[in-house]
Amino acid sequence: MSKPKQQLNLFDLTMIVIGLVIGMGIFRTASDSARAAITPNVFFISWIVGGFIALCGALTYAEIGSRYPITGGYYKIFATCYHPSIAFGVNCIILISNAASLSGVALIGSEYISQIIFSTPPSDFVKALIAMSAIGIFYGINLLGLRMSSTTQNILMLIKISMILLIVSAIFFPMGNTAPIIDIPQGDFSFMDYVKSFGLALIAVSFTYGGYQQTINFGDEVKNPQKNLPRGIFIGIMVIILLYLSVSYAYFKVIGFEELKNAKGIAAIVAERMFGPTGRFAFSILLFIAVLAYVNVLLLSNPRVMYAMSEDGILPKAFGKKDEKRDVLTVSLTVYAMISVVVLFFADTFDKILSFTIFLDSIGMAFSAATIFIIRKRTQHLDKTKIYTMRFFPLMPIIFIAAYVFVATSIAIDKPETALTATAVLAGFLLIYFLAMNKKKIDGTSN
Repeated sequence: MSKPKQQLNLFDLTMIVIGLVIGMGIFRTASDSARAAITPNVFFISWIVGGFIALCGALTYAEIGSRYPITGGYYKIFATCYHPSIAFGVNCIILISNAASLSGVALIGSEYISQIIFSTPPSDFVKALIAMSAIGIFYGINLLGLRMSSTTQNILMLIKISMILLIVSAIFFPMGNTAPIIDIPQGDFSFMDYVKSFGLALIAVSFTYGGYQQTINFGDEVKNPQKNLPRGIFIGIMVIILLYLSVSYAYFKVIGFEELKNAKGIAAIVAERMFGPTGRFAFSILLFIAVLAYVNVLLLSNPRVMYAMSEDGILPKAFGKKDEKRDVLTVSLTVYAMISVVVLFFADTFDKILSFTIFLDSIGMAFSAATIFIIRKRTQHLDKTKIYTMRFFPLMPIIFIAAYVFVATSIAIDKPETALTATAVLAGFLLIYFLAMNKKKIDGTSN
């Protein structure tokens, strides 16, 4: 007898939401958003607005997941509401950008831990090997089954949250040897200067808040999805908003706004000012643990998209191969891990591909969130049931979609070549889809 599919409870799902969102972003993108912000007000407003946008998106995806609870939901909603070519193209791009994000973050983590392992800075190749080891370890854990990987995720996330709370405590920590540096830039800025600055700051903020939408990929693997999906997403995103605002203020207070713009390893700087060199040593280890949690949760989530695509015949049937005993998507998990390792060799350009990734993610976010209008219409018969229905509809999804269109526009204005490249890649996948479907049609006719 096979195991029941619904294995994730509310706590599991909440930890997965937090794990999907809190990667290494909060330990580095505060510096990026500060550099883009022309004043501290723009800096903090971008984090507040980013949190509100995330909440609008989280509630939108919560309803989508409740009305359409199925494994691989993030792919399925594209396939159900749009042409299959859109589902194929956008999801291929999302899988690659997620793999790039996983690999880049793993490499950042290896840079922190290598400072402890080696007395002199190691080569990029050695750092890549450390990052590959992290991916390999959690590939093995995920092969052991969903329950093992979700339990590991819970433990790692509790460690990471504790580390973030320690950073937040810097707000109240007395530092007699280091006075807070809070510089307020002076200057006359036009309204458009503020809009442009806000848009650029929101790019880094969006990257830091992103990821929660992937929870709908777990669909029918969640106990009582109609209730637990919206609850898990809502609780998780509210915890994240509170943590991000607190951490951003801690960076601002301890490091100072101007210094924050160009600081490297900002979490380690805070730890060193709190506890000295020993604090920096300990935080380097803890930051690497944070990377492990992020690597684990992406390996847990993304293979389910590949599984769903194989079910629809867009990817080969082999991607749907499953170890029934452990409830593991062996082929999809293996291929995704391999993609992450291959992308790792290009992770030294992580900063350059950040805008590329966010531009593509903005397209995916806008298109996927817009499906709520289609799915609501098709599932009107569920309105009088106990299914989750968001308040303030359609205002919340409209705000969310408009925000990501604004982010994509900001990238296109600031880095037009990046936007063109990203659009060309998406067009390339659409072309591959139509060529593959045409070949399948010809082969079917010839047979």
